[in-house]
Order: sequence, then structure tokens, then C-alpha cells
Amino acid sequence: MIFKQFIFYVALLGIVNNIKGQVLYNPQTLYDAPGGVFDRSFLRSIDLVFEDPNFHNVLVNSFFNAPSYRIPASLTYNGETYDSVGVRYKGNSTFCLPTDQGNRKVPYNIELNHFIDGQKLENLKKIKLANAWMDPTFAKEITAASIYRKYLPSPEVNLLRLNVQGNYLGIYVNTESIDKQFLQKHFGEKNGVFFKCDPVQVFCGENTANGNPDLRWLGEDSASYYNSYDLKSDSGWGALMELIEKINFDFDNLGEVLNIDRTLWAFAVNSAILNLDTYNGYYVHNYYLYQTEDGLFQMIPWDFDNAFAGAILGWEFFEPEVVHNYDTYGNQYFPNERPLLQKLLNDPLRKKQYNAHLRTILTETLLDTASIRNDINELHNLSYSAVQSDFNKAFSMQQFSSNVEEDLWTGWGFGGIMSMVDARNDYLANLTAMIVPTPEISNMSLNNGILTVDVALASQVDVMATTSNYNSKFEAFEMYDDGTNGDLIANDNTYTAFLPYIVSGNAVKFYIRAQNSSNMSLLPERAEYEFFIYDPNASIEDHLYDEGISVYPNPASAILNIRGTEAKKYHCELYSMVGEKVLEQDFWGASASLFISDIKAGAYILKVNNQTFKVLKK
Repeated sequence: MIFKQFIFYVALLGIVNNIKGQVLYNPQTLYDAPGGVFDRSFLRSIDLVFEDPNFHNVLVNSFFNAPSYRIPASLTYNGETYDSVGVRYKGNSTFCLPTDQGNRKVPYNIELNHFIDGQKLENLKKIKLANAWMDPTFAKEITAASIYRKYLPSPEVNLLRLNVQGNYLGIYVNTESIDKQFLQKHFGEKNGVFFKCDPVQVFCGENTANGNPDLRWLGEDSASYYNSYDLKSDSGWGALMELIEKINFDFDNLGEVLNIDRTLWAFAVNSAILNLDTYNGYYVHNYYLYQTEDGLFQMIPWDFDNAFAGAILGWEFFEPEVVHNYDTYGNQYFPNERPLLQKLLNDPLRKKQYNAHLRTILTETLLDTASIRNDINELHNLSYSAVQSDFNKAFSMQQFSSNVEEDLWTGWGFGGIMSMVDARNDYLANLTAMIVPTPEISNMSLNNGILTVDVALASQVDVMATTSNYNSKFEAFEMYDDGTNGDLIANDNTYTAFLPYIVSGNAVKFYIRAQNSSNMSLLPERAEYEFFIYDPNASIEDHLYDEGISVYPNPASAILNIRGTEAKKYHCELYSMVGEKVLEQDFWGASASLFISDIKAGAYILKVNNQTFKVLKK
């Protein structure tokens, strides 16, 4: 469970004042520390050497006839060699298109422990390398991943050079595998029902089977679902069919089997960045469903290379002005074509929740076009030489640069990242939900069990609370502005409630939800992915971790000391609890000091190499 890895402590955080044991849960700490395999500031290489010189023909043949078959190769990464890793080809159109052209730059699936039990590469058991065949910029997957991770559990992505048999094959997109390691990382467990929602058909070859993971009800025979959903756990067809049945026939009880908020976040990001290769896009696939121990399925996004309307514009229906205005509410679909999307957005409460998520993505991410462009420029500066020398790539260097800013037509269309972002900003900003009055939330505080918050333009305010160890099943408890239930003055736009579950002695997770007839606002805005935690058993203590790094004093006022057990390079980053980096420093040796007198008092996350510490600035 996620909360086993957190120690809670006294905090003074942003708008939250005088709340003992109060912190803002920050899921960004679950992602890898700098210097790891997915660090985007490096461009490392992987070298594969196969024993069989006929490896390519063997792997192409097995792609069609025995997709799970792997052959051994030695792998060298960052100066270390791993013997007998298991390699197979992967992909669909990104495999078929280069293969049809006789180009060997196809996607790779590498399993470190396939032949040698327990073998890992920096704690990874599997490496998935995509060839970016449909992305002239080599940046769409990475840019999209940086957006998804703000709002729901998502794979990490960076670039790698791949050499095979001593020859440079090209630059690849290294995407974190959605597997048991990913599940453990984000959910604290890994043994639940697990499906990859991808149809069985292959873009090329003689496969005649056809599937469509659209979550429509196909009857009581589980075999009817085999072509549309790929079971990754030992069992689970009954659980999936229960989910699909509730979507289609028992919507009022859907929250018993689905994390609805996480699904709405996935749909909102898909729509905001025009990832049309997913459930509420043009093609229905590229997502996972995992049932956590609380009984709820979680929707996990996957495969972002066609984000920003990539590789879509070539069809008659998708002229640029049409695709940029792709309806975010699914009105382009036939009735029951996408039942989960349509059922959720036909429900007034869920539609307001979805709109709140869209507004958050628009205001804090998409409208910040300078940051998006700067991140892409940094990635291109890092990778330019490697892309230039990649003679197996599908596009020219001119297209590598131009498709960042503008759409590209080659007989197929490839949406430009910034042209899509600009057009999508215009579309989203003019939605009715973005124009009509929206509740404004400020000045939350908790004193002696009484929670107060200022809210304007609202007709209903609730504190959403839970004590679940799984960060789920939040329940609504009404807050009052009528002079009762702890509220001091009626109709002053200050709402009050007793914090639910506070007498339980357990940590209470909560956020604020404010509504009027048209819109909804949340505090924090990324709820339910982020939320506040009140823990009456909070404590502050020094921490000594397995690798012998200690951080002291904690709390600190001016200097935070870091001490290791050996002299080496230590990379330190200090983040606020909302993910803002406030300090970064490298040092060499066995000890160092961070000077923190100039930063505000509050709770912070300190990352030292691969270790995470929770620290308090007095």
C-alpha cells in the first residue's frame, strides 16, 4: 500500500495553516530519481549482441507465429554487461511499416530475467524500446508522458541510442513497461486482476481475428472478450465482465468496481492533448485496467506516440481544422459506441468533475506553451546528433524540427506539437464550461477538528474524505455557511465542517469540492490524484536509509546536512509538496550542506540519488 512509504509530520503548507500532521500528498515522489534509467537529461546507449547471426529473421517469424518467443542476447548499458537477456520484437504498425520496407529499425521488448532469474538493469526487469516510426520529432511520447504523470499513474519515457551487433541501429524511445513493477511502484501491490486493453489484430500479416476494447457488453461468455482484452494476471475474466456489465446496465453502482475519478483524468488528458489513439479517441486501444486491493479498476494510459494528433491528419475526415476541434464530450460517436465515456459524461456530476479536470490541464499545462516548447528544445539539443546519424529513421532532419511547430503532410498527416497545442487551447478555452462562472476556493484551515474554507460563486461545498489505505472511495460531507455546525457567520462565503473521521485515530485523506449549477472546482486542483492528509499520529524524526544516507537536523531552519557512508557523487533536489523544484545541487564526497534559510517554511521532498526524504523547513 502506498502509505507504507510515507512518514507524516507537522507542516505549514501554502494556504493551509496551523494544521498539525497535515501534508499534501505528492504522487510525483513515486517516479524515479534523477540519474536513473528514465532520466531525460542523459542520452545513454544500449548495445545488443545476438549469438545467432540470423536473429532478425527468427524474430520477424516469431512476431507473427509465436509472439511470446524470445531469443538470448548480451546487453551492455552504462558500462555493465548483462548475459542472456530475452529479446523479442513488439509493436503493431510501428513494426509492420518498417518491416514492409526492409528496414530493421523495429521496436524491441527486452526481458532481463527471462533466462536468468533475478537479473535486473538498475532494478528494471523489462525494457521496451519504441522506434518513433510515426513521430518525426521523437518528442511526442515524452512530451505527452510529462503531462500524463501530473494527473494519474503513467509510464516514464526518455530516449536511448540502440546498437545491434556493433552497428548503430538508431535512436529509440525508452518507455517504462506497464507490468508488475509499475503496479508495485504506483499502487503498493501487484497481484490484482490486470488487463492490457488492445485488440488481437495485427496491422500486417494474415491475422483475421478482430477485437475492440470499447467496454461494450458482449454477453455472458468470457470467450466473447478474448479478442479485445489481453489478460496479464492469472485470472480475472469474471471481474472484467462485472465491470463491463455495471458500465452498461448498472451505472449507479459503477463506483463499486471502477476508480471513476482516475478514469475521468485519463479521458481529460487524452482529449486535451489530442491523443486520438486511445479509448476516447479515434481508435479504441492503448490502455490498461488494473484492479487494486480495494476492488476498483484503475485506468492506466499507454503508448503516446500519436498524441498531439500525430499520424491522424491524412484521412478525409480529419482535416486539421476538424481534428483540432475534436469533440471532447464524444458527440462524434454513435450511441453506445464508447459506453464508459458516454455514461460518465451524461451524468451531470461526473461531467462537472471532468470539466474541472480539463480546466486544470488547460490552465496549468497547455497554456504554458513556453515551458512545453523549452522542454522540447532541450530534448532536441540533447538528441540532435544521434537523430542526424540515425539513417534508419523515417523522416528528414528538416521534418524533425518543423513538425514541432506545424503539421506535416507526406501523403499521411502528422500533427505538429505546438500547432496542436495552440489550436487546442483555443478550442478548450471557448468551451461553455470554461466561460461560465466557476467556484473560487481559498484560505483553507483546520483548527481543533473544524475545517473552514472560503468559497465564492458556489451553491454547494463538500469535504471529500476517506481513511482508505488505497487513496480511494472518497465520500462527500457537506460544509455549511449557515451559522450552524461550527460555522460562525451565516452567508459570509466561509464554509465550515467537522473534519470527517477525525476521531478514528487514523490518517484522514481529504480535499474540497465546490459546485454551482454549471461548474465544479477542487482543492487541490489535481484531486483525487493529490489530496490533503491529516494524521494525528504525525511525527518528525531523522531518517537513516539502507544505503547509509542520513539527513539532519529535521526540522531545519538554515542548514540541512546530508551524510553518506562513502565518497561519491550525490545529486540533491528539493521539491515543494506541489512538485515545484526549489533547489538543486551536486556534490562530491561523503557529506554536504544545503543552505535553506531563503526558502519558505513548510514541508518539502528531498531527493538524494535514488532515495526520497521528507523534510521540514522551520
